Amino acid sequence: MMETKLVLLGTGTPNACPNASGPSSAVVVGDRAYLVDFGPGVVRQAAKAYQQGIDALRPDRLMIAFCTHLHTDHTAGYPDLIFTPWVLERPEPLKVFGPKGIQNMTEHILKAYETDINFRIHGFEKANENGYKVETTDIQPGIIYQDDRVTVEAFPVSHGTLESYGFKFTPDKVIVISGDTAPLEIVAQKAEGCDILLHEVEYTAGLSAREPKWQKYHQEVHTLSVDLAKIAAKAHPRLLVTYHRIYHMEIQDNTRDVEAEMARRNTAILQEIRDAGYEGAVVNGQDLDVF
Repeated sequence: MMETKLVLLGTGTPNACPNASGPSSAVVVGDRAYLVDFGPGVVRQAAKAYQQGIDALRPDRLMIAFCTHLHTDHTAGYPDLIFTPWVLERPEPLKVFGPKGIQNMTEHILKAYETDINFRIHGFEKANENGYKVETTDIQPGIIYQDDRVTVEAFPVSHGTLESYGFKFTPDKVIVISGDTAPLEIVAQKAEGCDILLHEVEYTAGLSAREPKWQKYHQEVHTLSVDLAKIAAKAHPRLLVTYHRIYHMEIQDNTRDVEAEMARRNTAILQEIRDAGYEGAVVNGQDLDVF
């Protein structure tokens, strides 16, 4: 029987955290990986996971990816995902499923790198002529992908005015990934009884110390720990994993022990979830964690 795993390639935010790559996850079923988002560092993180024994994440085997939304922190690794596996002899086009605009983004990336593409195909290297190509699909709510391993359902989430989706992977293990979103009933519904709910979160006490305009913005587009607790209490996942944690602290200050402060806030986020009434299993996901 094929084993299903969730591998966290990057758990970060738009901040350039030294210990958290850009958002990217992989649902791995046997020898096949399904990426969700491709933040900065995605291919190197996949290579690290491969070196740690996740064979499906060998870079030239990265064939299928899903995009929650088109913010830069979730897509800045897209050229890397298109081209690096091709340089490493990926034999087939990359398949990408994302919101409206993914095809336009893809076409512009390919246009931007046409000098490189032409050189690799027609120059000294003679790279294969398929591995850099991308087959994009604009998604809508519902079943967006199915093969002999997984069925993937997209459902709409709320991230300002940006078209955004969460994803539900079935049938072997049920894994639900929120993407960036305000707290929503639909997430609780889709995640009901799931094996793993991977959900973004922000530090409630940290946000309360910020200016009113930032408090308003973040409450409209992200999920406070206290609200995540309510969602998880309705969904009853076997395991709740947080990622894309917004700490509401200054990251760019090398005169402070930023990592120590992030660790303190990680502990506080879990405590906030507990204090808000969630009694189930919950962990803060870190880069290269495997569940």
